[in-house]
Amino acid sequence: MDQKTIENQTRLYLYDLMNTAAEHGFKADEIWQFSLVNEVEKKQLQKTYHPTIATKMLPEAVLEVYHQIKSRLNQTFSKDELQLDKRTVVTDNLNYLVAYNLKRPRT
Repeated sequence: MDQKTIENQTRLYLYDLMNTAAEHGFKADEIWQFSLVNEVEKKQLQKTYHPTIATKMLPEAVLEVYHQIKSRLNQTFSKDELQLDKRTVVTDNLNYLVAYNLKRPRT
């Protein structure tokens, strides 16, 4: 996967984040959470939170896009997030990047 494709996917995802935050009236202190998940976990997050932004990506792209988005939004990485690698992404079918807000549960 080339760097240009990674960059394009990152920009598109960030664009969706900003539009969705504006549409739903996010306040400055409302922060997106990000998870790399499989399809079952994606559906669970979508049932639990609104809005969510879920995008399916190729395994070779999803981890890099995830890292770029968190970096560009100045979010720190947890120890578990830093230990994620491509092998884990492929083995666990973590091909969805999902953004959600903990302060916005689905009612």
